[in-house]
Amino acid sequence: MPDVCALHHAGLLVSDLDRARGFYEAVLGLQVYPNRPDLPYPGEWYELGNGQQLHLMQLPNPDVGSTRPEHGGRDRHIALAVRDIAALKSRLDAAGVRYTASQSGRAALFCRDPDANTLEFVEVS
Repeated sequence: MPDVCALHHAGLLVSDLDRARGFYEAVLGLQVYPNRPDLPYPGEWYELGNGQQLHLMQLPNPDVGSTRPEHGGRDRHIALAVRDIAALKSRLDAAGVRYTASQSGRAALFCRDPDANTLEFVEVS
């Protein structure tokens, strides 16, 4: 049985890397991981801390044209921990990014990036 101990990285497909960078860097404030290898497609890697990363890959999306649920909690998603959900809401509001509160009652919210990838943000102490 493998000893799974952490999420190393999550990979998301994007159609426009510059637009995606604007969202992930300017709106979310993520820091670029400087050692992305030379891969045969455009992309960007972000350091999330504790050795965890988020990888953006500008590749064809097999889900183009599919209908996504209104609430991101009912869609496939990645969840990122944040220390201050109110500060995140302010950044999303300032950027005009729509979000919905978690329906579980937790201090969490869901939004979509410019390519409709769902992100959950969970407040941790």
